Amino acid sequence: MRRHSVFAHAVAAAAVLAVLTGCAGGGETEAAGNNEDERFIEGDGSSSSFAPEEREPAPEVSGETLDGDQVSLADYQGDVLVMNIWASWCGPCRGEKPVLGEVYEEYQDDGLEFLGVNIKDDRTAAKAFAKNYEVEYPSLYDQPGNVPQAFRETVPPKAIPSTLVIDREGRIAARVIGPATYNQLTELVEPVLDEEGGNGGGSDPA
Repeated sequence: MRRHSVFAHAVAAAAVLAVLTGCAGGGETEAAGNNEDERFIEGDGSSSSFAPEEREPAPEVSGETLDGDQVSLADYQGDVLVMNIWASWCGPCRGEKPVLGEVYEEYQDDGLEFLGVNIKDDRTAAKAFAKNYEVEYPSLYDQPGNVPQAFRETVPPKAIPSTLVIDREGRIAARVIGPATYNQLTELVEPVLDEEGGNGGGSDPA
C-alpha cells in the first residue's frame, strides 16, 4: 500500500512538472477550437539575419486588413517592412506588442513600416486586441493562416508570434521566431535601414 502511494505521488509530480515546462516556453497553444491542426508552437525568440546576397524574395502576399482595406507587400516596395504574425489568443503576442509599437514609433521617420498578420482568430476579438493595445499600423486578417504557409521556408507556419524584416527590394532580410525584444528587433532593423542611406537610428544625428 505504501509503495502504491509513493508511486502515485511520483506520477502526480511528473504531471505537474510537465505542465510547468509547457508554460515556460516552447509549449503548444491552441487557437479557437480543439483541432489538432490548429495547435501553435511558441518560438524560443531566436533570430537570424541574412546578407543581401543571401536574401530570398518575399512571397506575394495581399488581402484585407482588419478594417476592411486592401493591402499587399508590394505596397511597401521602397520601404523597410517589419511583418509580425500574431493572434489575440496568443499570450506572447500580447507581451511583445508594446515592443513593436515602440520600434514603429521610433523608426517610422527613417522609412520603417509595420504590417501585422492576424491568423486563426475571430475578427471582432482581433480588432478589440488592436484597439486595446493601441496598434497604429494595419494588420491583414488571415483567418486560414495562408501567409505563414507562404513564408514556411523562412519561419515555421505554426510558430507564433513570428516577425520578418523585409528590405526595400522586397527580400527577406531577417526573422525572429517567437516574441521579439526591443534590442533584438532594433539590431535587425537598423542595418537594413542603413543599406539605403537611412540614418538607422530613432533620433536625429548629432
